[in-house]
Amino acid sequence: MADGTPDPSSDQLPTEMKRCPPDCLAALEQIMTGRVNTGTAVRSHHANSLTSVAPQWPDVVVWPETTLEVAALVGIAQQFQVPLIAYGAGTSLEGHVNAPLGGISVDLTHMNKILAVRPDDMDCTVEAGVTLQQLNAELKSTGLFFPVDPGAEYATLGGMAATRASGTTTVRYGSMRDNVISVTAVMPTGDIVRSARRARKSAAGYDLTRLLVGSEGTLGIITDLTLKLYGVPETVLGAIAAFDDVGAACRAAIAGIQSGLNLARVELLDAAQVRCVNARARLGLEEVPTLFLEFHGSSASCLSDFDSFKSMAMDEGGRDLRAAADEAGRRHIWKARHDAFWAVKTSWPGKDVLVTDVAVPLSHLAEAVAQTAQDIEAHGLTAPIVGHIGDGNFHAIVVFDRSNPAELSKVEQFLDRLVARALAHDGTATGEHGIGQGKMRYLTDELGPGVNVMRQIKRAIDPSNILNPGKIF
Repeated sequence: MADGTPDPSSDQLPTEMKRCPPDCLAALEQIMTGRVNTGTAVRSHHANSLTSVAPQWPDVVVWPETTLEVAALVGIAQQFQVPLIAYGAGTSLEGHVNAPLGGISVDLTHMNKILAVRPDDMDCTVEAGVTLQQLNAELKSTGLFFPVDPGAEYATLGGMAATRASGTTTVRYGSMRDNVISVTAVMPTGDIVRSARRARKSAAGYDLTRLLVGSEGTLGIITDLTLKLYGVPETVLGAIAAFDDVGAACRAAIAGIQSGLNLARVELLDAAQVRCVNARARLGLEEVPTLFLEFHGSSASCLSDFDSFKSMAMDEGGRDLRAAADEAGRRHIWKARHDAFWAVKTSWPGKDVLVTDVAVPLSHLAEAVAQTAQDIEAHGLTAPIVGHIGDGNFHAIVVFDRSNPAELSKVEQFLDRLVARALAHDGTATGEHGIGQGKMRYLTDELGPGVNVMRQIKRAIDPSNILNPGKIF
């Protein structure tokens, strides 16, 4: 492209090396013997993409086991001017792990040690390859847990930090931005940087932690991170409520949040999405827009909050309000939400699926979701809607055929309208998925001259552009 950004459509499935010469491979093998792989299957696995951009393979995949090995990798990359693409579990949705210029995929899953759990300080330090499921299993005996839930338990915490992930619990506990105290990262110079100490607040210089959290591997490779932990609530009460339309469901959710109820999760499934989860899991839900909620607190406060929300929901025509405090009942309720993507995927076998991601201020949520539903119907699209509507974030899961140019064009036009609508409501093109490759074209519309500041930061920190090139800009 004219601005130097690699063309994502070029050489989509390379079988030959693009950038990594034999001397580079030999240098990699010297520091990580037996942990260097150029096989076709492995390289293709490390180029997952759920965008309209096709997978683009790295030249080689490596598995470092220490921060010092990552620093050595950076040295090799600088020597041979080869890109480095950090890889966690491959759950990102905007092409973050694609390798448009080839290069080295740095798979951090061997760096999976829980380094320290400090119950008195309610924090922990983990390596980047530790998964959310692994951490919470380790924490069970402590009465603590890590709350950020992007809907994929096998997501790595390093990847979650790099993409500034959030999810179903953000309404109460915040996103990764709010829950990462500090990170250790290897910079493009090979320097190993600790972004902060463990104090819960600091006014010491620039906030390097939040610069690296959400940088999508373009400024540094996160190798470990220190996280906030929370006490497991005395009571967790799940609930469900059905509505005649998505606007009513959104208004009820907003009323609950504005009333200060102890809501930890507020999720929406529209009628099309409920049909999908019923078909997949035989849940027997009424196929109408449905809210899934979770209250955290004492037994008395949860029951009181549920009764209060029930009144608010009924004011909006809500019905079939049910609650479950036991774990089996809650799992039954939340199975529908956590199965949303795969329910859509299995409902249209053989089709491609793209998960969109916008967020708007809470007061604009009902209007934005209703307008999106009208757009889907007016243009004959198949796109069930789900949402973390407690924080104004929602997703349309678009079903299409990537090989059909007309369908692909139709989807791209829908994405443009969806983002334009979110920005018109003073929202964002991405509530939680990040920019990656999939949303580069929207960044200037959202942030204007701020994008130039970001470019200057990238050039200053990574002048050779070896860290995850072709992403964000």
